[in-house]
Amino acid sequence: MTTQLLKVTNLVKNFELRLNNGARRRKRIVQAVTNVSFAVEKGQTLGLVGESGSGKTTVGRCILRLIEPTSGTVEFEGEDLGSLKFEEMRALRRKMQIVFQDPFASLDPKMTVGASISEPLTVQNVPGDHTDKVIELLELVGLAADHAQRYPHEFSGGQRQRIGVARALALNPALIVLDEPVSALDVSIQAGVVNLFEDLQQRLGMSYIFIAHDLSVIRHIADRVAVMYLGKIVEIGDQQDVYEKPSHPYTKALLSAVPVPDPKSERARQRIMLEGDVPSPVNPPSGCRFRTRCWKAQDVCAQEEPVLLQRASGQFSACHFPET
Repeated sequence: MTTQLLKVTNLVKNFELRLNNGARRRKRIVQAVTNVSFAVEKGQTLGLVGESGSGKTTVGRCILRLIEPTSGTVEFEGEDLGSLKFEEMRALRRKMQIVFQDPFASLDPKMTVGASISEPLTVQNVPGDHTDKVIELLELVGLAADHAQRYPHEFSGGQRQRIGVARALALNPALIVLDEPVSALDVSIQAGVVNLFEDLQQRLGMSYIFIAHDLSVIRHIADRVAVMYLGKIVEIGDQQDVYEKPSHPYTKALLSAVPVPDPKSERARQRIMLEGDVPSPVNPPSGCRFRTRCWKAQDVCAQEEPVLLQRASGQFSACHFPET
């Protein structure tokens, strides 16, 4: 019996830019996501990490068909989502939900908390009075029953994010895309929200795609990690393999920037400072997209695009000169 919940194969998403150039209008293509492939098992958390603009959020939204991919396939429980009609996809969304990055913008300020949480039940035509369900969900995420009558502006950022989680849980989903769910929160609040996600996963058996740029958060919660750079996955593998023996130079550079809590070790370790800026996705570099900032780049890196290959340390990486 298969335990695979989600399979993404060669996902591509391009956006069109139409620019005015005097009397002419010319079209340019932004390559946001290019040939991304991965799988998520039932009850597993996949961490999707990378710098801003690497395509992480676009991948998450393409999976849920909040935006339509340019090409590639997304299979959920063995069913190709791209082949589903609107009503079929709407019904399947009961099993796939998202928690957005900004808890201040993702809740309607004119709706009470109870109305926001019960809205998915109403949209999906779940019969009956939803009051008891709303109270159950509020208590599940650590809030009180009487909070259902309040409005979003009466809550802190961490509490609002918990409300967003309660709304995502309303339909008992099998998969939740967490789009940088703690990046807008104070550091003191982040740990509580991450612990909430872990607790809910243990109790309800859900799978997560946890999108973040903070590698320390991903290390705490993820089972597998996929590192993205300029729209492509450059390394993917089990969390322990990726963090302890990074294979791709970009992954090694990201990990070198994570602070170490021991001051003596922090002073002794060597950080990798990447030079230059991330290239434009409108005109990405030939060959390896990371080569313009890589200290190991050689002529072959500009001529041939590296493919994801399994390394001796266990994970897959796309590099002509891997670290391990």
